[in-house]
Amino acid sequence: MGIEQRSNTGDGLVPAASPAGAATMRAAVQHRYGPPSVLKPSEVGLPLPGRGDVLVQVGATSVHPGDYFVMTGEPYVVRLVFGLGRPRHGIPGRDLAGVVAAVGKDVTALRPGDKVFGWSTTGTLAEYACVPADHLVSMPANLSDVDAAAVPTSGMTALQALRDIANVRPGQTVLITGASGGVGSFAVQIAKAFGAEVTGVCSTRNVGLVRSLGADHVVDYTETDFTRTEKRYDVILDNVEAQPLAAVRRTLTPTGTLIPNSGRGGRWLGPLGRIVKARVLSGFTRQRLKPFTSVGKRQDLLTLADLLTTGQVTPAIDRTYPLDEAADALRHVAAGHTRGKVVVTV
Repeated sequence: MGIEQRSNTGDGLVPAASPAGAATMRAAVQHRYGPPSVLKPSEVGLPLPGRGDVLVQVGATSVHPGDYFVMTGEPYVVRLVFGLGRPRHGIPGRDLAGVVAAVGKDVTALRPGDKVFGWSTTGTLAEYACVPADHLVSMPANLSDVDAAAVPTSGMTALQALRDIANVRPGQTVLITGASGGVGSFAVQIAKAFGAEVTGVCSTRNVGLVRSLGADHVVDYTETDFTRTEKRYDVILDNVEAQPLAAVRRTLTPTGTLIPNSGRGGRWLGPLGRIVKARVLSGFTRQRLKPFTSVGKRQDLLTLADLLTTGQVTPAIDRTYPLDEAADALRHVAAGHTRGKVVVTV
């Protein structure tokens, strides 16, 4: 970590230099929307933390389908948020784990040297990232950087879906499609922690993984169509949406909750068409059809930290890539069928 000095604006502490002695860092950068080939290893300036920010020396960052959508700019609706002609932030990535390098003037809860994990809105595929202090929490002592970086977005999505949207309670039956994926692997464990009877849907090669995550039952979709069985579920978290909505609804109990969560859809509007259809149908049935968008919340990250510390949740890691191969990491995510999370080490 470099020498610390006051910024000229009085915003707070910033590093005078990177470990190499220059005020630059390595990062994966894109200057336009496109396939993973637009992402190039580059030297860029170190970010400067504002009054309420923390500069984190990144140890690892995970990537997920949302990062791929932002990189490609498709569906086009994402450009309304991330930049119309080109990405507003040239460094992709959202989740991170690492060490506090410097803090802004108004930050009191964290100090340089603290190990933290959380999320940023300005890119994490880099040696350093500037993060609002309330987007970070202390890293559980039993986690590595790789494990901790896998948690924030996927873990919070699973937690909010099952706790806030479905209100999962002990004894309920919960089915999770894509149970071996990023969100699914967390959802299986969180649903079990809430006392539910959990069924995971996955391919043949992932049956063992999903069982090891704690699923009570595993459906191999290459052999069995879960919508054609007699089993009914109180909650379905559908991370794949490979089956027609009507077929999935038949698998719900009369007052059950269905949460569509694949992000799949058309080139222009993505999943918005299916979301509107689900919300309209919800007004004509006792079943609850509840598509939702996960929102980063520090309190939810603290809840996940508790589950991680007690061993009720353990991140499942598919592959790791070095920073210079971040484009390959996103290619792997885009191909689908990941076994847990894909992590980039820095």
